[in-house]
Amino acid sequence: MKRSVALAAALLAGLTSIGSIPGAAFADGGGPGYHDDRKGGDYHHGDEGAVFVQTNKAEGNTIKVYDRDEDGRLTKAGEYETGGLGGFTIGAPLDALASQGSLTYHRGLLFAVNAGSNTVTVFRVEGTKLHKLQVVWSGGLLPVSVAARGDLVYVLNAGGEGSVQGFELHKGRLSRIEDANRSLGLHNGNPPAFGTAPAQVKIDPDSEFVLVSTKAANVMFSYEIGRNGKLSRNPVISDAGNTPFGFTFDTDDSLLVTESGANAVSRFELEDDGALDQVGPSVPNGQQATCWIQRVGDYFFVANAGSSTISSYRVDDHGKLELVKNVAADTNGGSIDMTTSDGFLYVQNATAGNVQGYKVHEDGSLSLVTTVEGLPKFADGIGMEGIAAS
Repeated sequence: MKRSVALAAALLAGLTSIGSIPGAAFADGGGPGYHDDRKGGDYHHGDEGAVFVQTNKAEGNTIKVYDRDEDGRLTKAGEYETGGLGGFTIGAPLDALASQGSLTYHRGLLFAVNAGSNTVTVFRVEGTKLHKLQVVWSGGLLPVSVAARGDLVYVLNAGGEGSVQGFELHKGRLSRIEDANRSLGLHNGNPPAFGTAPAQVKIDPDSEFVLVSTKAANVMFSYEIGRNGKLSRNPVISDAGNTPFGFTFDTDDSLLVTESGANAVSRFELEDDGALDQVGPSVPNGQQATCWIQRVGDYFFVANAGSSTISSYRVDDHGKLELVKNVAADTNGGSIDMTTSDGFLYVQNATAGNVQGYKVHEDGSLSLVTTVEGLPKFADGIGMEGIAAS
């Protein structure tokens, strides 16, 4: 399954390039990882927390904060400016950034991409209050996804060639790691086209590799993490199905990947050298635009933007991936990114301009418990994208 770097470079060189649009000047920088939420089912609920939603507004990006009560209901708790600008990919049908993980919560910190100004904002989280600590250059153009684990943070930049930039996290501040910026070799403009923009960056549970999904190239990159967070010069590049988009780990060395071109989910084994080997066949759900994936307990929920539905999957005791329900919920709003908090599933609906919260039952079924309105609806090529929770 593993491809040579040369072959992958040739494949990527064939992607369509689009015209470049000048980016805004980036803010002054002033100068966390795999989250396996195995909670789920009625008996896990009882704590309170917060849900954070990124508005991605072009005139000034903000984070809206909602208090979550023990029953999963959300109430408004404030809105905070990131100090950067929202952004977009060209031709996006309803998800402006065309990515998963543009807003990431890790160890009491919140990382938000400012795609329109090529920066990342770091907030300290205190309950439902945010304190802006830093705005730092993302290391590239159009940042769309952030991965954090331990004291390492990696940002995926989707514009131009596409790149990954590594940072060291110390006392709530990010410092660029020397020799941790790697080009993906894409041939895009800035902003890139929706279909050719890379979708997600993530660190594996053992902090050995940084993985990136590429969508149109149908491959995933695996960069080995070296000493002090440095990245290998050349990635291992593996076939990853039909338009790989979002992904998450189900064990320390296996992951589930959404195939947005096939409206399916596939399971892969992460080998010692970083290569991905598919385990069993892809499992379709019969929906449209299967892009985002979120684990809650023993179940994996995927958002199907084109059909405005949520499908559910699980991995059985023999490691076989199976579809539980093709429609576990009908959101009626252009479902995109998702997050989980204390066993509840929260879904960002781009065209409806709302967030819905669902209680996850022990059998994986969903029941709607809350809806918050008044968020930016997708229009004229841009809209909200990014959701996280404490």
